[in-house]
Amino acid sequence: MITFVNLTNLFVSAGVFGSETNETKSVSVMEGDSVTLHTDFTEIHEDDEIMWSVVAEHTLIAQIHRASGIFSTFDGPDERFRDRLKLDDQTGSLTITDITTKHAGDYKLEIIAAQLSSKTFSVSVYARLPTPNITRDFSQNSSSSSSSSSSSSQQNCSLVCSVVNVGHVTLSWYKGNSLLSSISVSDLSISLSLPLEVEYQDKNTYSCVINNSFTNQTQHLDISKLCQIHSGTSPAISPVISII
Repeated sequence: MITFVNLTNLFVSAGVFGSETNETKSVSVMEGDSVTLHTDFTEIHEDDEIMWSVVAEHTLIAQIHRASGIFSTFDGPDERFRDRLKLDDQTGSLTITDITTKHAGDYKLEIIAAQLSSKTFSVSVYARLPTPNITRDFSQNSSSSSSSSSSSSQQNCSLVCSVVNVGHVTLSWYKGNSLLSSISVSDLSISLSLPLEVEYQDKNTYSCVINNSFTNQTQHLDISKLCQIHSGTSPAISPVISII
């Protein structure tokens, strides 16, 4: 089975030297989903030739030419498109299924008809975001309790929101709809954490949100569950004993 075709030789042998129209479209998709790159045709003609290629590699990954009986998809030189390409025989649109970050990049649609026209699709693939994890930070409580402000710290609950193995994201704390604090990272794989201190009796709603330019995940804070008063973390209450 042919896994790839170099487009330079293909165009020379086809003798394509006509005028060209070109447009670029940006497409965003979540990792694991499918994306369809549309030709915007309702139906291609018998003599039309449709070719899809990966721009960076000048590699053909799909082709239709009804007059020659050509209807093919190709795996690519590294086979990353194996079992992932679906070509619409009526419109020439190309679908990439179960997409991964390896499939991000520019794809070019070449339409050879009365003239050569083309369209470039810039495909961005976003990894699925994890749900933030909110935990109690006892180290902050213990360090605070030994300081001069121990009476104040005993009224507060120290928390931390964290995520692991993320990149190009922002992690934020919200009080209701108001942003309290945030931290951003552009690295590909890193762990993030963001602290928060609340009062034990605080009745406001808090949430930790991780987001990128495509999607977000939210974890809501349950103060009554995470900030239970434990021995040594709240002011001691002396029992009242009545002697009769």
